[in-house]
Amino acid sequence: MLSIKLLGGAKKSFGTDFLPVDLEDIPIKSLLDHLVSIKPKNTMTLDTKNILVAVNGVDSSALDGLDTILYSNDVITIIPIIHGGAYTRNRFQICNKSAELFHVKNVSGKNYDFLNSARKNFPTMILEGISSKHILGITHAKKMIGVSLFAQKHNSLLSKKLETDILLRFGITTQISDAIKTIGIENCKDFIIIAIGKKPSLDKLYDSLAPFLNSQIQFGDNSKFIQKQFKITKKHLDSIDSDTPLEDLLVEKAAVLV
Repeated sequence: MLSIKLLGGAKKSFGTDFLPVDLEDIPIKSLLDHLVSIKPKNTMTLDTKNILVAVNGVDSSALDGLDTILYSNDVITIIPIIHGGAYTRNRFQICNKSAELFHVKNVSGKNYDFLNSARKNFPTMILEGISSKHILGITHAKKMIGVSLFAQKHNSLLSKKLETDILLRFGITTQISDAIKTIGIENCKDFIIIAIGKKPSLDKLYDSLAPFLNSQIQFGDNSKFIQKQFKITKKHLDSIDSDTPLEDLLVEKAAVLV
């Protein structure tokens, strides 16, 4: 019998900080394979390439690494490490507000149920879902959020709710039905949740969403798709004196909506 102590994200992967395992005389790599195989579904991924493993308080790298043999009654401690962007959070300040982007993986075609559940659990926060295909990157998202926050400050929102204004700005439209049809999340494989709120609330939201998040926000090259979606031509882009003409043109179109 092995005694497994789980710290940090590993604890969230299994919903406990201690796990007895009825195995012995096996290498660490076999134990890790076993843990991955028994991890509950819909919990945070156990990234076995980014963990430290200690055996009876000794770092396994000082022993035989992943080939270290584990014996009966050994105590194995698993400690996730964060480096090279793993589990990177995308929180930022804009217009004196704290905001964060969360990249949600497929939640079995129940994207709006998922979003509405988060809204119910965090009623003081602003939460909106946007198709990840309609976001060029993090700076694009920041600028668009900034447009909505600026409009809120100057009492010129396109809707009574800030989250709806954000949806409309990304959709480059004043019609909610058109925005939902264009950039809505109902049929998306994955999507971005834009969250605005106090830092402690963002931390609690992150903990709640963690099992459903990609470890990093990933945007493909969506430029051609977005150009076609919003009928933006090369001539339009050539008229913009900028290093990011498509991004800036989208923000400009969003800003002039009334």
